[in-house]
Amino acid sequence: MSKRYRYVKFGSPTTTDVEDLCQIEQMTLTLSKEQHPIRTLTSCTNVYNELAYGFELSWFRATCDNLTEYGDCHIANYPVNCPLRSRPGYIRRLWESVLEYAFFIVLIGFCLVTKGILLSPCVIGLLIYTWRRRHLSMYDGVEEFLQSQNSLILIRYSYSDIRKMTTNFKDKLGEGGYGTVFKGKLRSGGLVAVKMLGKSKANGQDFMSEVATIGRIYHVNVVQLIGFCVEGSKRALIYDFMPNGSLNKHIFPQEGSILLSYERMYDIALGVARGIEYLHRGCDMQILHFDIKPHNILLDENFTPKISDFGLAKLYPAEDSIVSLTAARGTLGYMAPELFYKNIGGISYKADVYSFGMLLMEMAGRRKNFNDSAEHSSQIYFPTWVYDQFLEGKDVELEDATEEEKKRSKKMIMVALWCIQMKPNDRPSMNKVIEMLEGEIECLQMPSKPFLSSTESLTKEVGDNSNSTSSSSQLAESWQSSQS
Repeated sequence: MSKRYRYVKFGSPTTTDVEDLCQIEQMTLTLSKEQHPIRTLTSCTNVYNELAYGFELSWFRATCDNLTEYGDCHIANYPVNCPLRSRPGYIRRLWESVLEYAFFIVLIGFCLVTKGILLSPCVIGLLIYTWRRRHLSMYDGVEEFLQSQNSLILIRYSYSDIRKMTTNFKDKLGEGGYGTVFKGKLRSGGLVAVKMLGKSKANGQDFMSEVATIGRIYHVNVVQLIGFCVEGSKRALIYDFMPNGSLNKHIFPQEGSILLSYERMYDIALGVARGIEYLHRGCDMQILHFDIKPHNILLDENFTPKISDFGLAKLYPAEDSIVSLTAARGTLGYMAPELFYKNIGGISYKADVYSFGMLLMEMAGRRKNFNDSAEHSSQIYFPTWVYDQFLEGKDVELEDATEEEKKRSKKMIMVALWCIQMKPNDRPSMNKVIEMLEGEIECLQMPSKPFLSSTESLTKEVGDNSNSTSSSSQLAESWQSSQS
């Protein structure tokens, strides 16, 4: 009967470390998590603690260049598996590329032989080839991105797996500009939400944004990404299933929706704030969401909020206070003004603070911020109306609310007014927002009017950088109209 040994070796291993006639079956290299000399690990207790802590394994692209027909690659004659490249889809795309080039060469040769007699078929063929190559390059870009994400711990599913888990896309949960979401079930029995992405307008950037951001983090207030599917033009993202749907249907009364208490709404708001604060400061890179709104806040069985839909999110170095964008992104009604008016201030994490403020205002008032059917014109835009109410010493009337609930709702509105200040520098960080929500309302000061209609500083900033002669109140009016 053969024996097996396990060794813990400090420093570089040599052949003399192994018993005679032994064969090495597996070797794993790791570094100490602590900045200590190697000699501090030589006790059994320290070795055990080191192994219990765990270590990371990663694959280098260079090691998988020698790919066999079975999808394996060889390193010094020892076979290893390369998860992302050892897929039938990769081999298929490789053959598709070869066939495409062969078709192109044959087509050019045919056109030259016929000397233009069949020019139209040649032109049509070239157009088809160009179209196919453009789409293949998009798929290759997504594959190259996945190859580069060595730290991702996600499951890659095939399209047939997706069809099985959704029972051939039987139960549709929702649909939007991003694609369609279906209810699914894993073989283990767990329920999932499968988001089938629609045709991408940015070479799969929406898919890559979600995987690059949400795929590498975990937080109780961020929806968990389980896996993904990429096969040609078909792309899917698989998430934990949220049985209580989106926050949208619980803020605004709808048929079949559950009317949440003000206490529950406050807890949800606090959870969302903690999730955003984690995205901004809890990771090695700051993650800016750029699309915080009720539809993108999902609720689990306990109504714990989960931030979702990272298709517009961007990763930036933590030390970058100002970020660059080529175009505005987000949803009208929740987008920060600096995304439209560059003279107001630079784009930063304060854009998410603004979006959260608009969300918080709707949660506290249980109504949309813009309501064209309001009884009085002053009530069309809720934030300015409620600000004037507070200045006059009046509170917002809430049906069937206790004094404690009214007090909590007023605190949420006060915090929201701070978050939606026109200038980014006047808005608090999400860390400060959490402090204000958890503190006493007596400690909160009244902020400036959200659109600075009574100040001249904004007018001066705009005037110094453009030929515009608009007053700040006119700028506020134009901003309100663009949001509605």
